[in-house]
Amino acid sequence: MDSHNHFLANESSLIDPFGRTIDYLRLSVTDRCNLRCTYCMAEDMTFLPRAQILSLEELRDVATAFVDLGVKKIRLTGGEPLIRRDIIKLVSAIASLPGLEEVTMTTNGMLLSKMAQPLKDAGLGRINISVDSLKADRFKELTRLGDLDQWHKSIRVAKESGFNKIKLNTVILAGFNDDEVLDLAHYAVDNEMDISFIEEMPLGAISSHERSETLVTSDQVREQLERNFSLVDSVETTGGPSRYLQVVGSKSKIGFISPMSNNFCSSCNRVRMTAEGRFLLCLGNENSMDLRHVMRSHPGDSVLLKAKIVEALHSKPERHHFDPNRTDIVRFMNMTGG
Repeated sequence: MDSHNHFLANESSLIDPFGRTIDYLRLSVTDRCNLRCTYCMAEDMTFLPRAQILSLEELRDVATAFVDLGVKKIRLTGGEPLIRRDIIKLVSAIASLPGLEEVTMTTNGMLLSKMAQPLKDAGLGRINISVDSLKADRFKELTRLGDLDQWHKSIRVAKESGFNKIKLNTVILAGFNDDEVLDLAHYAVDNEMDISFIEEMPLGAISSHERSETLVTSDQVREQLERNFSLVDSVETTGGPSRYLQVVGSKSKIGFISPMSNNFCSSCNRVRMTAEGRFLLCLGNENSMDLRHVMRSHPGDSVLLKAKIVEALHSKPERHHFDPNRTDIVRFMNMTGG
């Protein structure tokens, strides 16, 4: 049996050194963004030259290789994925890969009102939309460039386009938006959406605040919510790191992503590709493999690409170690891929 057939025959080729099966890829399509959220990037960002970013064909090839190796779900991230030229073509190409169960996307929603229907038509399954405030002035302050009216319009159009299970993503920061936890949760429940509350991670050096002073743990958020909602553990999972609770009497779930307070690494089933083609094995570690170099020095060699992915997986660490007082990871979240 040649090596190519071996890869296709062995469906779960992506098993890391700790026995975890990797079936979820987060694929960043750009490091650029049309917002400058304070916890994610500096106000004056330097982005990668375009030649360093994977081309549409390279993104498709890398997605194909991962699906051949057993990946069932791909989430497209950024930066802001909707500013990537020809993103609809890429969604269509990835959605049609045999064996892939779902292609999803995380977006800030600013461009979604124009693109929701084409994305749905191209095969995008679900959509996560970021929002950290429902107050227009604060939304503008946190995002530096955002427009809450445009965000609301995008939510409306996404629902009209057939995205039934929209999930909101919210990063809660003490002293910034921790007084909006209930408002955000009520908004999600009233609109039959899910919402995940995310602990801020120390990725990239920022000047807008001291992260150790703004950290709000998932338990603190949950405590607030349980005074107003009846929450029960949900067996449902979307394949990511969220732990979900069902809101009793509603169609909504509330999730908690707790990289700081409640390490979820034992069930980690995902890896990331940065927009410049670095295969990141863990959000909280720097170890990675340069797959762009592999693809550009051996164009079209899918067997080699898959072999390199499998080889790199041997370096996936058991867990991350985040300290809000230290920025050990110098890449910003926009570089990492959502």
